Amino acid sequence: MTDIQRVAIVTGGSRGIGRAAAERLAADGQAVVIGYAGNETEANAAVKTIESAGGRAVAVRADIADPGAVRTLFDTAEQRYGGVDVVVNAAGIMILSPLAELDLDDLDRMHRSNIRGAFVVSQEAARRVRAGGAIINFSTSVTRLSLPAYSAYAASKAAVEALSPILAKELRGRDITVNAVAPGPTATALFLDGKSDELVQQIAGQNPMGRLGRPEDIAEVVSSLAGPARWINGQTIFVNGGAA
Repeated sequence: MTDIQRVAIVTGGSRGIGRAAAERLAADGQAVVIGYAGNETEANAAVKTIESAGGRAVAVRADIADPGAVRTLFDTAEQRYGGVDVVVNAAGIMILSPLAELDLDDLDRMHRSNIRGAFVVSQEAARRVRAGGAIINFSTSVTRLSLPAYSAYAASKAAVEALSPILAKELRGRDITVNAVAPGPTATALFLDGKSDELVQQIAGQNPMGRLGRPEDIAEVVSSLAGPARWINGQTIFVNGGAA
């Protein structure tokens, strides 16, 4: 593939929704830098899948809460592909517990990844994304569904919903959109971990569409925000089949 016009960074791009987004953006013609936290095998597999389909990709290990590591992620995109047009901040962690029983160390872990990480990546994106670009952060539909045991996770993602439209206004005049995507229950390892088959079927049955979301469902919206959807800015897009 030649003459790639746009370059995307996807954090959390080695698995789940992030990987689906990376593969979709590559299929759309973008070169992709996949940021991953620790699983090099999965990150390299994502790169191989993209390259096998004719796309261009590279994997870079990066702690999204570490400014130096995030700068390296952006440096790689600029050095290898010439710049950064799209940033998809899909990395994050989810630890579930009733509020009264929550281990505060777990709260701090989610804060570091989901809030500090979103800030660090958004900061670097605000400094480096080229005109015509897009910054896409990730929230969750649980901020509206208000499910028990999700208080800390939902709170961390509500912060992402707050920062995204503010950043959109701060980037006035630069032709850069900033939005948040809020998936509902989606069939990823992050969501399915620790849930019985019965519970998963119950959650799927509660959706008007009668199923869980698929990573590809979310990637379709990311693709639009990363490319043609230039008049959507400062919004949180709920992608959940009507669950909320």
